[in-house]
Amino acid sequence: MKRTVTTYVEMTAPDVLSVLAPVVFALGLLRIDSSSPLMRTTQARVGQPYGWRSASRTEDEWEAKIQACPLRQYWLITHEQETAGIVCLEPQHGGDVEITAFGLLPEYVGKGLGGYALTLALRQAWATEPVGADAVRRVWLHTSTHDHPHALRNYQQRGLRRYRVEAQQ
Repeated sequence: MKRTVTTYVEMTAPDVLSVLAPVVFALGLLRIDSSSPLMRTTQARVGQPYGWRSASRTEDEWEAKIQACPLRQYWLITHEQETAGIVCLEPQHGGDVEITAFGLLPEYVGKGLGGYALTLALRQAWATEPVGADAVRRVWLHTSTHDHPHALRNYQQRGLRRYRVEAQQ
């Protein structure tokens, strides 16, 4: 059985963000409603190559997940007005914002869009309305050895720092 390593990274100030200039200028974020079928299909397509649970959720499982996470925000990553990926942000009590999902659709992977897409996602996370705090105090996420091989490096290059690592068989 293959060992899984999960790495948790965080950013505790927005000025730590190492902005990557866009390779293309037609990249953006578009907020969508949790009920949008596009949210579900995009997240499933992004996560399928990496074994994300969202890739195989049933409609009932999606509904339960949405009900359990009422504050979660869903953002499409767009390239030239076309859906290129997804970002999910979840404000948490105390001023934390978790990036619960981030990724590009398979046809956009390897085109140099990930770094700037992450820059946009982190900016949006810092602009999110905090819960139980005056301001967002921390943005965090986790990645694993099942995710894209450049994911952790991209997170660290944008200024996220490792704060916990877990290994499982």
